[in-house]
Amino acid sequence: MNWYVELVKAYPILSAMVQFAILGTFGDIISKWIIKRKVFSPFGFYILLWKMFEWALLAIGIKYAFVGFHGFIDSLAHYSLLPELNSLGRSFAISTSMNLQFGPFLVIIHRVLDNLILKDKNWDNLDKAMLSLLWFWIPAHTVTFLLPKPYQIGLAAIWSLALGIILGFYNRKKN
Repeated sequence: MNWYVELVKAYPILSAMVQFAILGTFGDIISKWIIKRKVFSPFGFYILLWKMFEWALLAIGIKYAFVGFHGFIDSLAHYSLLPELNSLGRSFAISTSMNLQFGPFLVIIHRVLDNLILKDKNWDNLDKAMLSLLWFWIPAHTVTFLLPKPYQIGLAAIWSLALGIILGFYNRKKN
């Protein structure tokens, strides 16, 4: 795993983009497979490329948020606006602040980009997507921020894949 750590340290933005382009898009594909209950190509080639670009673009914001919210919590602690936190408390504080402040923007921009790419006007279940910030992303990112920094974006990309699978089951069609 040394090569992975070195790659992430040398190219933090590019490596985040690649990881999310692959894993986030794969989550979208699996979600569609589960919803339709059959394996098929849910996106044509060009749509697939646009979906990968969408996830890569989202990854830039996610990477900056990861770095920025670490600094945000550190600054609050420095000025005694937060109590002294152990590693779990700090991870929870970072995750909670990030998901409650940056998360809604990310959910909305993700939906806007999906609608543009898929030429759709789908605003269904946006409330459920927002709720996923509470029941999924805050706990998931609490675990993520317990890891050393080079592994955090990779796990976040894996969580995107996992959420795609979960939402696929949740949204599958009843026969």
